[in-house]
Amino acid sequence: MTTDPKERSVQELLKELEMYQLIFNSINHGATVIDPQGRITHLNEPYGRFLGIDPEKQIGKHCTEVFENTRMHVVARTGKAEINQSQHINRTEMVVQRIPIKKEGRVIAVYGQVVFRDISEVRELAGKLSLLESKVKAYEKELFDLRSTRYTCDSIIGKSREIRYLKQQAGQAAANDSTVMVTGESGTGKELFAQAIHHGSRRSLYPFIRINCAAIPKDLLESELFGYEEGAFTGAKAKGKPGKFELADKGTIFLDELGDLPLEMQPKLLRVLEEKEFERIGGTRVIRSDFRVICATNQDLEALIREKKFRKDLFYRLNVIPIEIPPLRERREDILPIARHLLEKMTREADLLEIKIERSAEQELLNHDWPGNVRELSNVLERAMYASEDRMIYKGDLPFSMAFSDKKVLEPTRASLKNARTQAQVKAIYQALAKTGYNKVKAAGLLGIHRTLLYKKMKEYNIGLKPK
Repeated sequence: MTTDPKERSVQELLKELEMYQLIFNSINHGATVIDPQGRITHLNEPYGRFLGIDPEKQIGKHCTEVFENTRMHVVARTGKAEINQSQHINRTEMVVQRIPIKKEGRVIAVYGQVVFRDISEVRELAGKLSLLESKVKAYEKELFDLRSTRYTCDSIIGKSREIRYLKQQAGQAAANDSTVMVTGESGTGKELFAQAIHHGSRRSLYPFIRINCAAIPKDLLESELFGYEEGAFTGAKAKGKPGKFELADKGTIFLDELGDLPLEMQPKLLRVLEEKEFERIGGTRVIRSDFRVICATNQDLEALIREKKFRKDLFYRLNVIPIEIPPLRERREDILPIARHLLEKMTREADLLEIKIERSAEQELLNHDWPGNVRELSNVLERAMYASEDRMIYKGDLPFSMAFSDKKVLEPTRASLKNARTQAQVKAIYQALAKTGYNKVKAAGLLGIHRTLLYKKMKEYNIGLKPK
């Protein structure tokens, strides 16, 4: 047993040197070291096997004698590293690193390593990365398309004074980040305005997240809004789930059917709106999200406040920029422009030829009160489009109760063969009148009946004179 401290120190150094040698020879790719004069001081076994030479016999030789096309001695002279360079060795293109090792600012050695055995490996990897990058871009675009809005201010059709004023309000709302409350009857286009405001804002490149407060069960609403962590409750996803407010970061969250928001959720929503921070269910980490809120309702929130069904403080927090959309019956000059726009869109999507609306049908559209607003108008036009036998919608193609109809005859609860026959006759008479310029003699001839019978049918079905 050695007791001399100097001898122990030498043994420890030898063990340490052996360890370094083992590490050097364990490097998977080829590695070598030269001195400042370009002579090889180290060459590992993997590199020797690749070159077909004995590593130990190369020690002391100049690097140019062993490695073809080498630049190790150049790096020793310049002191400048050469990273990821191509080098042709043994008829193979390899990628190498040449790194100067310096002490007190002077090059004392150069370390060289083969990063890949063959440059084709780099090309293959580059190809895979390029493919992945393309896929990521495609998925980002698809996600953007799914999250983005379809409607802009140009999508809001109408020429009435009310609509022009509302579009101006929407443009002003888009210019800032204040909360917007859109109110109006069902079917007036509240989400259309919400999307138009988002699209015109600085947040347009970020998500537009919609949540229907009436469509989600009370027990699930909190997890939908704020998300949850793993194991937060029975049935929770293994990795948890982000909430709508988290997904809406830098974008807009649209709270539809706000009047149906459960009373117990309202203080939680108020806190998130004021603090812009929240925690997932079952979580402890505070999440901050930069979002803009637009909400919509067809209910009278002030009446709900009086009934203690809606919080007054939440109402004032949300009702910063109010936009109230009047019903269609109060802006009748918008009916025909909207009808033509909807019909054009429907025929294009159904790949049909252009379909127009005959004058008497237009007048009937103007006379109708539209309790369902634009949504009802869209439904009526779609039904009429498929009911029409040519490229014209006539009064008889419209499904709702019209001036000529006897309420008892066309009562929906008395659907029968007689009812269907009556409707078909009414439709045929109106089409014949429209096609003949409301000439009753020509219309009777077109229908193949005597004009006396036509007069009788017109009186029976209360079919009036030519529209103005």
